[in-house]
Amino acid sequence: MVGDINYLLIILSLSFLTLSTLFYRLTRRRVSYSAVKTPCPQSYPLIGNLIGFLRNQHRYHDWVTDMLSTTPTLQVNGFLGLSHSIWTADPTNLEHILGSNFPNYVKSSRYTSVMQELLGSGIYNSDGILWASHRKITGPEFAVVSLKTFISDIVQSQLSKSLIPLLISAGSNTFDMQHVLRKFSFDTICNVAFGVDPWSSFAQAFDAAMEHTSNRFMSPFPVVWKLKRYFNIGDERKYKETIKIVNQFAMDVIKSKDTQNCYETNKDLLSKFMVFSWGMGFEDEERSKFLRDTIINFVFAGKDSTSTALTWFFWLLDGHPHCKHMIYNEFSMLTTSSTHIRPLNLTLDDLKRLNYLHAALSESMRLFPPMPIHSRSVVNDDILPDGTFVHKGWYVDYSVYAMGRMESLWGYDCREFKPERWLDGNGVYHQPDDMYVYPVFNGGLRMCIGKEMAYIQMKLVVVAVMHEFEIEVVGGGGTPERMADPPYRLSLVLNMKNGLPVRVKKRQQVAPVVLQELRMDV
Repeated sequence: MVGDINYLLIILSLSFLTLSTLFYRLTRRRVSYSAVKTPCPQSYPLIGNLIGFLRNQHRYHDWVTDMLSTTPTLQVNGFLGLSHSIWTADPTNLEHILGSNFPNYVKSSRYTSVMQELLGSGIYNSDGILWASHRKITGPEFAVVSLKTFISDIVQSQLSKSLIPLLISAGSNTFDMQHVLRKFSFDTICNVAFGVDPWSSFAQAFDAAMEHTSNRFMSPFPVVWKLKRYFNIGDERKYKETIKIVNQFAMDVIKSKDTQNCYETNKDLLSKFMVFSWGMGFEDEERSKFLRDTIINFVFAGKDSTSTALTWFFWLLDGHPHCKHMIYNEFSMLTTSSTHIRPLNLTLDDLKRLNYLHAALSESMRLFPPMPIHSRSVVNDDILPDGTFVHKGWYVDYSVYAMGRMESLWGYDCREFKPERWLDGNGVYHQPDDMYVYPVFNGGLRMCIGKEMAYIQMKLVVVAVMHEFEIEVVGGGGTPERMADPPYRLSLVLNMKNGLPVRVKKRQQVAPVVLQELRMDV
């Protein structure tokens, strides 16, 4: 029965698309094209580049990288010619898209429609005045020291009561480090965002929602899931039930804080935004929706990004023992430099001194960015700095994954894991002069406001875990040979296919180290 329904939907979709294409081709206006002819992968009448996508779906990002390595900007034709995209890995184009002509490149409907039920009108699913309002409220809050202190305290608490005890209890058994890190990150961001531990049902529902939106986004026939949603059948019906659980948790926490009326003294993000919301002229229902969308967006942003980055980081370290040794020596030397510094009691200033660790994390994300590709929709006809003409309604996709592998940007050894490329002659970390060469945290006006928080969390986790344990990736980690064919799966975030199976071995300590409250002396 389900198969018959899916078959019928595909037939209806193809019929609808065919009629739409004929109408579009008969009625579209003529526009002037740039003299620069943009290269295009092998394309076929009606189906466009669909065959290439299906053939390379298992290695999609490397397929895109291979093409962009030859020419840094490409045109891609969609099914039946209904959509056209420009793929680029050119930093000058990114500066144009995210900086100098920012208003002309907005979150595409391809993205916002996929994420609407989950993200609503939050900062990661909005544009224009609405996005600017979110940014105006959240930007200053993320810059204050008190929030950094609060987030660090939460990370420390989760390390103490959750992650370290879990790894100790694993003994010599094999377990999925990716799953463990995802749960740790989710519990952490929920405490930062809501000020409470998440329900197990909320965690499961959020995981299911992320998986479903990813499947939507990667579907070569979006009209199929849209029809399922319209008729409320199949996996779209299940998704609607999943969203109800997500909404119920968020609304219950909001009501609870309103009832307690103590959010002015609380430090979590929801409490802070509840204070802001009273002066924004909302009706009660509007206010609840604003708060729900705002907080869910931050959970979405923090849930998988740091855990994904750390998963690939530990995979790479296992294949590069020299780098693992350098990181361990660096924080060991730091902790022995003073009797007041302990591995699990590092201040913000201590973390800043871990230059090699910062470089290794940056290098890992260069090669395996948590969000490997971003998409924008073109508001008005435009010409990119490299001469590429883009039409109103077209999409512009920039591949962060491919940009990290461009020889023109990173040199002949661009596909090697070399943290040293981020260090100057004195071993001090330095960022690229051009932010658009390394758009892992986006760039321009869309620069991620949680960038510093992400580094703080990742450093704390790495030091805590590596101080207590030796980690062995079962089957081998990211050696140079394995890096040529990395085990990712196609999704919104760069998840590792089949997880990261590891075993841990407790390091022999001279004296037991007790997790203490982090000191944030700034």
